Amino acid sequence: MGTVVERGAGVLAAAGWIRNYRLYDVGYAIDLERAARLMPSAGPVRLAPSSAQAVALQIPNPPLLVSLGTAELDGWLGGATAQLSARLYDFGAIAVRARVAPAAERLDWPAFIRFARDVEPALQRSDPLGAALRGLVERIGPAVVRPRVAPVTEEYTVFHLKGLWSGGGDLAGPAALDDARLASLLLEEDRPLSASARTELLPHRLSYHDDDLAVLTWEHALVLAPGADEETDIEWVLEFANAQLLELRYYDAVLDDALPRMYDDVARARRGVRALVWPRVGRVLPRLSTLHADTTETVERVENALRVTDDVYLARVYTAAMEVFRGPVWREGIDRKLDIIRNAYAMLNEEAQVRRSELLEAMIVVLIVVEIVMALVR
Repeated sequence: MGTVVERGAGVLAAAGWIRNYRLYDVGYAIDLERAARLMPSAGPVRLAPSSAQAVALQIPNPPLLVSLGTAELDGWLGGATAQLSARLYDFGAIAVRARVAPAAERLDWPAFIRFARDVEPALQRSDPLGAALRGLVERIGPAVVRPRVAPVTEEYTVFHLKGLWSGGGDLAGPAALDDARLASLLLEEDRPLSASARTELLPHRLSYHDDDLAVLTWEHALVLAPGADEETDIEWVLEFANAQLLELRYYDAVLDDALPRMYDDVARARRGVRALVWPRVGRVLPRLSTLHADTTETVERVENALRVTDDVYLARVYTAAMEVFRGPVWREGIDRKLDIIRNAYAMLNEEAQVRRSELLEAMIVVLIVVEIVMALVR
């Protein structure tokens, strides 16, 4: 990546931090109440979006937020430290988070971009998120139903700006963040984008007040919240959407792996001389039924974990995030694969019933023949 060059109109300074999320699927479900008891008494809290706009979101079982201390970044980023935390979701997902702030209160825009681009490599180098996950999973193990850490993960980064200032020191509003500055930060593009690329890659710019802004992309988001020193409700909703995306991607991968094995199992059940009389589909049917039930139940539980009831600001943010993350596309893919499994189950079950009926009919014919032979002999 080349040198960051300021292309916006005028000099711009920013204050804020970067929060990197890494999300894991660690089991079929997490008993949050039990997990809270397994953590230090002063640590876990149950949180949901708190602003007035959050009335549009209904969360039957709010996740559990756990503080995990701090981590040094091995001299990267001017000695900055990462504040670690994790949020546990009842459907088996854990979002491990690292909040990293520059040492200086304000940075000019190119310096802020350089700092932002260095955060993810620094976290990958020392991997405090992976270490935090391993310690957390070990501690809450008894609260996890059917534990396993899935190979599918999600990573997301939010650039939180609590203020923008012009070169003269005056507060600057969202209008100062033109497409060139946004593309440099969110897309890591230093060359100007075409109009079609900007429309495709920066489709969502959302505001509730005149001085705030949320811009969403596939891997990054910018949240401008003047004066906000803590995580905003927008960041909370984006994390929730990423957790749901993780579960959809995980179960899509599970089905991708299961379908070829299903075809092989069916082929083996029909192979051999014995299969001409009694195919061993009875061994296949329970596995198909369990896979279909587990996937359907979990995906529905994930989607029902957060309900959007009204078209207000946070609901718009959530809807836009799921559109950017292609949530409906992942769900359609899962539904198609579940249909294949459902149809295969129905076909095999019908085949088993037909073979069972044929076998009974053959036994009846044999008994009749035996009776006739015995009568003739007598």
